[in-house]
Amino acid sequence: MNRIVDLFNTKPTSQPGEGLLNVYFTAGFPELNDTRKVLNALQEGGADLVEIGMPYSDPVADGETIQKSNERALENGMTVKLLFDQLQDMRKTLTIPVLLMGYINPVMQFGIENFCKRCAEVGVDGLILPDMPMDVYLNEYKSIFDSYGILNIFLVTPQTSESRIRQIDEASEGFIYTVSSASVTGSKSGVSTDMESYFNRINAMNLKNPRLIGFGIKDNATYAKACNYAQGAIIGSAFIRVLEETKDLENDVRHFVQQIKNPASVTLDA
Repeated sequence: MNRIVDLFNTKPTSQPGEGLLNVYFTAGFPELNDTRKVLNALQEGGADLVEIGMPYSDPVADGETIQKSNERALENGMTVKLLFDQLQDMRKTLTIPVLLMGYINPVMQFGIENFCKRCAEVGVDGLILPDMPMDVYLNEYKSIFDSYGILNIFLVTPQTSESRIRQIDEASEGFIYTVSSASVTGSKSGVSTDMESYFNRINAMNLKNPRLIGFGIKDNATYAKACNYAQGAIIGSAFIRVLEETKDLENDVRHFVQQIKNPASVTLDA
């Protein structure tokens, strides 16, 4: 069974304000060889799954913070091939699900089947490719993804129609990435009344797939609020800012996750 599917099946959320935490970071940031250090520290801190951003020169869905991390990672020399090399033995220490997030052009340049094959070889569980059309995926690539056991995670937004959401739900396994607002990453914080109406509308649809809410989640309060409307939340820009400023990478990563999930457990000298 795919680790993402297994996670949602074996770790249900039952308490208000609690849920699964997915943390995004950019591969090769802040330094080229930090990818595995960040991954291991996220698991040690208590992250439930991790989303690794593949640096791209034009990340259109991302705000300034993640754009800058992409630029720095590319300057550091990060490539898709190098990322797979860095992840080669990650399953010796890592048990949580891992997704790769990026844009379709570098994946196509690498070769769709070759990319999925390398994902399976290193232990990647799913992909998030926001600019890949659903019909293209279903007609051309789904059979390849399936043959290597790789899930494709779709995004929905407040502007996504009910019929489209139901199509995505039918075509999905794992979870649906619920974008909280029509904006880029890091541009808003918190859950507004309009967002609550949107989340309630999706919940009323009784979709078969669980959902994680992303965009605008930055701390324990916004994480807990999002978890009231979905099975968990995704944090990206706020974590990238921690990596920008870190003086003690692994400790700061663990501390950040603990602050998000259970701030009462974090000691002052952590």
